[in-house]
Amino acid sequence: MKRQQGLTVISWIVVIAFLGFQVVLGLNVIPVYINDASINSMMSNLETDPTVRDKDARRLAEIIIKRLKINNIYSINKDNIVIKKTKTHYLVTIDYEPRGTLVGNLDYIVTFHHEAEVPLK
Repeated sequence: MKRQQGLTVISWIVVIAFLGFQVVLGLNVIPVYINDASINSMMSNLETDPTVRDKDARRLAEIIIKRLKINNIYSINKDNIVIKKTKTHYLVTIDYEPRGTLVGNLDYIVTFHHEAEVPLK
């Protein structure tokens, strides 16, 4: 009598369904993390950029929004940006939660928090 080798049809269906779900998850969530990498890069560049120094908080927020739009990121608006002034710098904070649908009524929420210190002079 021969021993069975390999997977049954039901086992293959389960494996393919699992791999399909992983592909859908990756196709929906990976762009969110790519956008976050762009935001992180923009925030780190703010700290060393001499062109943003000597700007007031409103102008600094406009510069940030403009740079986000240049990077094709439209999910962050002025409500997500908080700028606090200290004696030596502005503390720029961006908090946002991208949301999306995976499949049917299955959604995802990802929370991000970024901070940068922009020197006043």
